[in-house]
Amino acid sequence: MELLNGTTVQEFILQGFGVGQQGRLLLLILFTAVYTLTLAENFIIIMLVTQDAHLARLPMYILLSNFSWLEMCYVSATVPRMLYDFSFPGGVISFQACFLQFYIFFSLGTSECLFLSAMALDRFLAICCPLRYPQIMSPNFCYALVGACWFVGFLWYVVPVILISRLSFCGGNTLNHFACDSGQLLALACPPLGYLPLFCYIVTSSVVLATFLFIVVSYVGIVFTLVKTSSQSSGTKGFSTVSSHLAVVTLFYGSVVAMYIGHSGESNTENTKVMTLFYSAIAPLLNPLIYCLRNDQVKEALLRLLKRKRLG
Repeated sequence: MELLNGTTVQEFILQGFGVGQQGRLLLLILFTAVYTLTLAENFIIIMLVTQDAHLARLPMYILLSNFSWLEMCYVSATVPRMLYDFSFPGGVISFQACFLQFYIFFSLGTSECLFLSAMALDRFLAICCPLRYPQIMSPNFCYALVGACWFVGFLWYVVPVILISRLSFCGGNTLNHFACDSGQLLALACPPLGYLPLFCYIVTSSVVLATFLFIVVSYVGIVFTLVKTSSQSSGTKGFSTVSSHLAVVTLFYGSVVAMYIGHSGESNTENTKVMTLFYSAIAPLLNPLIYCLRNDQVKEALLRLLKRKRLG
């Protein structure tokens, strides 16, 4: 926490997007709307699943409701702070608050990777092993899977956060980002850093690559099974069922892989901000729409809920 001149780092400055007053106002209005809509959409999904007796029993929707709650937390990890900085320029954030945001943001990102893998497993078992699916994907197993996603997600990044928080910072205290990020924090740390940057890179990339490969293998098996399906209508229905999940996977992993696996240094700082903004704010806005617009069960549950409200 100490600077080279002996002073102590008690706060960091988030540089943000470096736009003028008019630009900040426009971004404030835009992302206030994005944040509000994201919370509303995901809350509606959670309410539908918990209020509808049919959906509440299905593993797919148990996972989806937890995923929606995760998305609400994920967007709340960075966007409210970003909106505050748009309203009150300066970007000062305390040392403790910076590392708390860093830990929560990366932990939720890890949990999202695990939840997408769990949802891929659920679809693989439902389509490739339909007779054994009810026994394998029992409610107890489903809730254990949900608990594992949350637990491992919040355990995965504990060590990197602790190690980075114990570094000395002699490169100033200005982070060229709108959120506290490991790359920016390491760039300010005093050398020598040893193997810490490599360790952090391995921790991040391993979970991204491992879950991505698991999802790819699962969907290769799903596509192979659907291609072999003799009934064209059932095959088409199966492709429609998994297409929404594939779209969400593409949105999330496309931006994450481009930033953390193919990152090439300071020259891409602005691109990094945009990609971080995309998967932390825009993707959580789009995901509920992708999952629900073509989902007949969700539409039917919404109609049943509205009918009950009307009769009540």
